[in-house]
Amino acid sequence: MDYYKILDVDKKASKEEIKKAYRKKAMKYHPDRNKDNKEAEEMFKKANEAYAVLSDEEKRKQYDMYGSDGFQQRFSQEDIFRNSDIGSILREFGINLGGMGGGRGGLGSSFRTFSGGGGGSPFDNIFSQAGGSCGQTNSGFG
Repeated sequence: MDYYKILDVDKKASKEEIKKAYRKKAMKYHPDRNKDNKEAEEMFKKANEAYAVLSDEEKRKQYDMYGSDGFQQRFSQEDIFRNSDIGSILREFGINLGGMGGGRGGLGSSFRTFSGGGGGSPFDNIFSQAGGSCGQTNSGFG
């Protein structure tokens, strides 16, 4: 999976360009805007993962160094989404991701809808349902 292609940005894209590209993809493919559209759902998941990696300087450096396969072997789902600001970006556009709260930016119902059901982390099984790109399951954000 090529995170740069997913977000349609160049490998030399700035953080701001990556954020802008993510916003565009998230708005286009968000599940609330694409009811019962599995293809849009998959693209939304991929855009979230791509943004979580490329927006973080250290993760992006590791991704650029090892490529997608090597990166996936080194980072768990929890690692990928740790310190991500996905929820705050979507809220800027009036998209509320549910009332999960708990200091995690309200990530909740929209993610649980397509990531494996209730309880646990909103990102549980998100990658296994997105084609097994990570191959690991997440037990939660501790």
